[in-house]
Amino acid sequence: MRFENKTVIITGAGGGIGTEIARKFAADGAKLALIDIKEEFALRTAEKLGLAGDRYLALAADISNEDSVKATIAKIHAHFGTVDVLLNVAGIPGPSARTEDYKFSDFKRVYEVNVFGTYLMMQNCLPIMQAQKSGVVINFGSCSGMFGYPYEIGYGSSKWAIIGMTKNAANENGANGVRINSISPGWVNTKMMSTILDSYKDVGITNSSDNVTLGPMGRPGSPVEIANVVAFMCSDEASYLNGSNWLVDGGMTLG
Repeated sequence: MRFENKTVIITGAGGGIGTEIARKFAADGAKLALIDIKEEFALRTAEKLGLAGDRYLALAADISNEDSVKATIAKIHAHFGTVDVLLNVAGIPGPSARTEDYKFSDFKRVYEVNVFGTYLMMQNCLPIMQAQKSGVVINFGSCSGMFGYPYEIGYGSSKWAIIGMTKNAANENGANGVRINSISPGWVNTKMMSTILDSYKDVGITNSSDNVTLGPMGRPGSPVEIANVVAFMCSDEASYLNGSNWLVDGGMTLG
């Protein structure tokens, strides 16, 4: 199995993509540290997947809070002894609004979770990986972080920042056995997608398809399809992959 006894940290483990990533890595032999804002969300994933008690930790953590992140990573490292893979899946979409109407408080909160959360998780896991001389980090960007979609000034710009941070950190760590990449999905059939589509009514869009482009495949992706790509990116088969951003969108950005 590709990840036999590797310690894999998954933030946003209670969400649709986080759950399927957990399923994929568990099937490949990994030990999982499942993190979400509430422990019950992480536990629900463990129970849904039928994980054995010695194969996972379910933890509540606020990834936007430095003390919470430090304590959580220390607990995971003490329990499992290694941190081999960090998957920064957690994120929030924020509201849909024009730039001039977007509340600063909403903008800050999106950055606190998406950008600061990703940064803090990397900051506290990288020293462990560097000491091991091995490790993989996958950060979650988005098509919204590559193209200027309307009504997404908070979410889209936060994903641009994540893709940029990924490249900065990858350049610093490429020679020490730690690989860092990002994945940028398009539309994925999750609760977050439903939330975003529902929020379009706030900008006067009554038919959400008027602001959604699915591309030539004509459908959103599934969480399983994202999990499959993430697993490959973390595997030894992708050992020369570093500092890249993988666009996984079914071709929706082709035009």
